[in-house]
Amino acid sequence: MPHLQKHNQIRTLRVLVLAFSAFIFNTTEFIPVALLLDIGTSFNKSASEVGIMMTVYAWIVAVMSLPAMLATAHIARKKLLLGLFGLFVASHILTVIAHNFTVLLIARAGVALAHAIFWSITASLVVRVAPKGRQTWALGLLATGSALATVLGLPLGRILGQYLSWRATFGVIGGLALICMVLLAVILPKLPSRDAGDLKSLPKIINNKPLLIVYVLIALIVTAHFTAYSYIEPFILQIAHFNADYTTIVLLLFGMAGIISSWLFGRYYDKYPKLFLIIAFMVVLICLSSMLLFAKTPLSWAILCMTWGIGMTAVSLVLQLRTLKLASKETDVAMSLFSGIYNIGIGGGALLGGLVITHIGLGMIGYVGAMIALFAIIIYIISLKSSGYVKHL
Repeated sequence: MPHLQKHNQIRTLRVLVLAFSAFIFNTTEFIPVALLLDIGTSFNKSASEVGIMMTVYAWIVAVMSLPAMLATAHIARKKLLLGLFGLFVASHILTVIAHNFTVLLIARAGVALAHAIFWSITASLVVRVAPKGRQTWALGLLATGSALATVLGLPLGRILGQYLSWRATFGVIGGLALICMVLLAVILPKLPSRDAGDLKSLPKIINNKPLLIVYVLIALIVTAHFTAYSYIEPFILQIAHFNADYTTIVLLLFGMAGIISSWLFGRYYDKYPKLFLIIAFMVVLICLSSMLLFAKTPLSWAILCMTWGIGMTAVSLVLQLRTLKLASKETDVAMSLFSGIYNIGIGGGALLGGLVITHIGLGMIGYVGAMIALFAIIIYIISLKSSGYVKHL
C-alpha cells in the first residue's frame, strides 16, 4: 500500500505540473492584451499596430498545429515536451532582449510554434500520466490551469509590467517555464508515442458533420470575442476613461468569471446541454453589444465583464468537451484542429479589431464582435433544427 500511495502521489504531481504548464502557455499567449499600450510605447507603435502580435502568434498556432503534431507523432512524448519547453524558454529570452518590434515578432513566433504542439498533445498526455481512475479529474485540472491564465496570469502579469516593465513580465514567464521543464525532466517517465493519429484520421473528421459544426462555431465565437477583448485595455482607458489600475481589476474579474463558469458548467451542462450552450452564446452577444452602454461607471462595466467572462468560458468548455466526445478515437488530431481553429479566431479577431479601430473607431469593436456572435447563434440554431433538437430549447 505505501508503494501504491507513493506511485499515485507522483502521478498526481505530474498532472499538477502539466496543469501549471498549461497556465504558463495560455498566460503568454494572452498577456499582450494586458500590456498592449506599454509594448506600443517601447516601439513607438499604436495599440492596433501592436495587436498584430496576437494575430501573428495565433495564426502560427493555427497553421502549424496539425502539421507539427503529425510531424512529431512518433517522437517520445517526454522528449518532445522537453524540446518544446526549451524552445519556449529560448523564445522568451529573445522577447526580453528584443531591440525592435520585428525581433519581438520573431520571438513570439517561436513561442507560438511550441504552443501549437503543446496543446495538440497535452490533453491525451495528462490522461496517460494521471492516477488510475482519475482521468476526468486530470482533464478538469488541465482546463483549470488553462482558465487560470486569465484569472491570475493576466492581472499579475499586468501588475508586474506596470511596476517594472513588460519585459519583466515575459522574463518571469520564461523563468517559470524553465522550472516546469526541470520538474518534468525529473518526474515524467519516457512516455513513448501512442494513438497520436495520422493523416488517415482526417477523412473521419471531415465526414463528422457535428464536429465540423463545432469547429465553425468555435471559429466564429472566438473571432467575435477577440475583436473586442484584444483591445480591452485601450477601450477602458480611452473610451470608458477609467484609470490604469481599474484595467487590472477588470482583467482579474474577467478571469474570476471563468471559475464561476466552470462551476455552472459542472452543475448544469449535463442536465441541459443544448439550452446551456444557447444561453452562453446569448450572454456573449449581449455583452459585446452593450460595451458602450455599460461604459458609464466602473461598477456597471465590472458587471458586464464578469458576465461576459462567464459566457465566453462556458462556450469554450462546451465546444471543447463536444470535440473530445465526437472524436474520441482521433483525439490528438481533433484537438490539434480545435486548437488551430481557436487560434484562427484569436488572430482574426485581433486583426479585425485593429481594422475596426483604424477605419471606424475604437468604440465600435463591441458592435462588430456582436454581429459575428449573432451569426454563430444563427448557425447553431439551424444545426439544432436540422437535428431535430430545437424543440428542446
